[in-house]
Amino acid sequence: MTLEITDEHRELGSTVRRFLADAAPLSWVRGMLDDPRGTTDEVWRGLSGLGVLGLLAPGSGAGMVEMGVVLEELGRAVHPGPVASSAVGAMGLLRGVAADDELVEPLAAGEVVGTVALYEPDQRWEWRSPGTTFDGKGRVTGEKVHVGDGAATDVLLVVADRGVVAVEADAPGVAVEPVDGVDGTRKRASMRFDGAPGRLVGDDRDAVAETVDLLVVATVLDALGAAQAAFEMAVAYAHERHQFGVPIGSFQAVQHLLTDSLVRLEQSRASAYAALPVIDEDPLARHRAATVAKAYASEALYRVGADAIQVLGGVGYTWEHDVHLFYKRLLSAQHDHGGEDEHLDELARLMIDAPEGQPA
Repeated sequence: MTLEITDEHRELGSTVRRFLADAAPLSWVRGMLDDPRGTTDEVWRGLSGLGVLGLLAPGSGAGMVEMGVVLEELGRAVHPGPVASSAVGAMGLLRGVAADDELVEPLAAGEVVGTVALYEPDQRWEWRSPGTTFDGKGRVTGEKVHVGDGAATDVLLVVADRGVVAVEADAPGVAVEPVDGVDGTRKRASMRFDGAPGRLVGDDRDAVAETVDLLVVATVLDALGAAQAAFEMAVAYAHERHQFGVPIGSFQAVQHLLTDSLVRLEQSRASAYAALPVIDEDPLARHRAATVAKAYASEALYRVGADAIQVLGGVGYTWEHDVHLFYKRLLSAQHDHGGEDEHLDELARLMIDAPEGQPA
């Protein structure tokens, strides 16, 4: 199964890039670092108008290939808004458990921001975990961590012991605690539910597992865009910065750093884009493709950001230079939804457990 990037895909990416450059440039991103929403109504409406928030909606005619193009552009702009949480996480889960649910249309239109409350305090997710309960009176009790854009959301899709439950973020019994991290462009929160009213929307473990894979690949595509931008900054600086009367890009040590970064970028791009059509078309191979992409890219793309800092030297450590925004984005992406070690372990398990005679 191969992916062909078409002219339509390129135009989609160019359109999103132009919009972000005009409406949400890096100066705007800096202003959003301490904002719990990570966006403004104007920018959110603009993304909605481009149609990117509904790419995974049932019947849209699009899929993860198109969303992957958008996600890479969002990473290139270190965009801090809740696009991945709402348009990938929440929409991806809804299309799996309840494609005709009442939330689908407002999510696609950007009228509602959603996210998935997935991970228990032990950093894992489990189907029918007793850690988060949904009782016979329609009440949710429990705790979730690493909730993407938890402070920006209107509706939480909570993975509980009886299935996926929709909970209004401002409902009684819901407590949101934003979590500070190294990356101000990625908003995270811990959520506590103390008898919060909820609505059961579906009961399908495979749909939850698919959503996890969607978020894994979304993290890789976002990081790919951020790493590409950091790499381009480093290349430009290597041409501009002179020492001993010559550009530092003429030094072998700098050339090696940039060459290694280019290799890591292209290999990460190959694994990430190879996973996109698999996710759309081959459910049996979906998890393996997502695992392979994250197993490689977690460390590889982080190294691109770290090496960009090295090329820029002292200026790369300053608050005034934008490269640190990309480095921090890559640092957080390195561990989001599992790092290199976790995904290598999972890949080994998939290979060991593969039925005899079938490829792992």
